[in-house]
Amino acid sequence: MARTWLLIRGDFVVGDATLNRFFAFHVIAVPLVLLGLVVAHIIALHEVGSNNPDGVDIKAKKDASGKPLDGIAFHPFYTVHDIFGVSVFLLVFSAVVFFAPEAGGYFLEYNNFIPADPLKTPAHIAPVWYFTPFYSMLRAITTQMMYVLVLCVVVAAVLAILRGGLSTVFKGVVAVGAVLLCVFMLSIDAKFWGVVVMGGAVIILFFLPWLDRSPVNSIRYRPSWNKWLYGIFVINFLVLGYLGIKPPSPINERVSQVGTLFYFGFFLLMPWWSRLGHFKTVPDRVNVAH
Repeated sequence: MARTWLLIRGDFVVGDATLNRFFAFHVIAVPLVLLGLVVAHIIALHEVGSNNPDGVDIKAKKDASGKPLDGIAFHPFYTVHDIFGVSVFLLVFSAVVFFAPEAGGYFLEYNNFIPADPLKTPAHIAPVWYFTPFYSMLRAITTQMMYVLVLCVVVAAVLAILRGGLSTVFKGVVAVGAVLLCVFMLSIDAKFWGVVVMGGAVIILFFLPWLDRSPVNSIRYRPSWNKWLYGIFVINFLVLGYLGIKPPSPINERVSQVGTLFYFGFFLLMPWWSRLGHFKTVPDRVNVAH
């Protein structure tokens, strides 16, 4: 009988054959699927072209063969663009790998180099650096923060009832739903809602195409204050990331809570603020200077 061995993970027991199929799928099939998607994407860009920086609808005007006239050609525009981007990435990547793999404990965490001691627990264990903004949001949800979130739900319900143009039936549904949601939020421990907020911070990004109600696509033709708002959002995200690697403290907690409210307010209020201001006229056609 062939030698068999078991890989035990939690409550699952995986045998030789299953384990081989598992690794074969993840080591061979997944890279091939990703490679196929990359090739298909490049072919589509080469044949059809891509959206343009001006935000002009490429489906509006097409030639006799059905090819968009305002699409950006794959070569030389995107080939040069991607080669430059990959080159910059490789320079930064090589600098980190060869000269600063630890980066002061930000890339390779300092806790990885502490000798194991079963009698001593580290005072603070930070997650991997790219998880720290979301970890900061997780820690920001406390019992006191839950009352602020309940107040946000109440204010949103009142605005929907007074300014939403809803019928009487829907106003009643909104009022009852807001009351039930507030009771539900206060009846469950804040730690659970911290996990929900951390997951929601990622999931909300998938709804951007529906949240952005701006009449123009390109930032070139949006109000100038939009750029300042985007800049504040980036700074807020970086601050949350920095606080995620620091030990808990009252000041850090308050800043994280304000940053979390701004993060979600940026997206949830986007259908409103993305339509404000004076928008420049978008040209009918794309003019490319050769």
